[in-house]
Amino acid sequence: MSTAKQMKCTIRSLEPVGEYLHLILDAPEMPEVQPGHFAAVAVGGVGGGMLLRRAFSIHKSEPGETLELIFAAHGQGTQWLATQSAGDVIDVIAPLGKPFVLPRQPVACVLVAGGYGAAPMELLAQQLRARGCRVDVVLGAATQEKLFGVLSLKGVSDSLTVTTDDGTSGVRGRVTDVLAELMTRNESKAVYACGPMAMLQAVAAVAQENGAFSQCAVEESMACGIGVCMTCVLPVIGDDGVTRMVRSCVEGPVFRGDRVRWNDVDTIPQDTFGAPSPGGH
Repeated sequence: MSTAKQMKCTIRSLEPVGEYLHLILDAPEMPEVQPGHFAAVAVGGVGGGMLLRRAFSIHKSEPGETLELIFAAHGQGTQWLATQSAGDVIDVIAPLGKPFVLPRQPVACVLVAGGYGAAPMELLAQQLRARGCRVDVVLGAATQEKLFGVLSLKGVSDSLTVTTDDGTSGVRGRVTDVLAELMTRNESKAVYACGPMAMLQAVAAVAQENGAFSQCAVEESMACGIGVCMTCVLPVIGDDGVTRMVRSCVEGPVFRGDRVRWNDVDTIPQDTFGAPSPGGH
């Protein structure tokens, strides 16, 4: 079990990859990372006014050497990060969260990713194959430029299927359009997914319909990364059948797909443990 460290990391390189950016950091204190772990990066610089860190799935890491992240310059924080350059120093806490759980026995697995949700999948595929698992990968994105990791994942998987909403690469459609047939053909028993919440909900449903165990790395805004700020809570059913509001950054970001109450995300269901009673104070 890795213990997270707060580190000052020097940027080695920051290069565009399609519509994303690939950040490589010198991280001499970096502990060992498992697929699904994330890093929380301080953005905005000292006195920059952006108090909350930004969370990124860890793409790759060499313990004691480097940390690699993939991100899109969407909001204010990531846009600031995109303006940094080699030699700049940023503050990082890593590795954080609960990673994917690997099967004890060799089974056929499907890895499903949307956009830069593919970031942790190469490391996951390598670890699964080292255990003798069959690994099929489905990568989806809105358009060809928003795909990530196609060539590298092709090299570490038994098959790779690409889908794009507009048909510019691979199969026109969504990842779920090809998933059930692929699972049936290979008798897949485990599905690992990372990407937008709507995709995760759909993938978890297909996995359940086909009798497979699914694990989903959720994309919630994780501001602190250490379970204090409560911005990343979502309703998850526990082993005892009781729904609780759990923190993605500490109890996740990886959850069993059949345990997340996808339709109730961003709400507190009335049957949640400790939920306020209707009309109560």
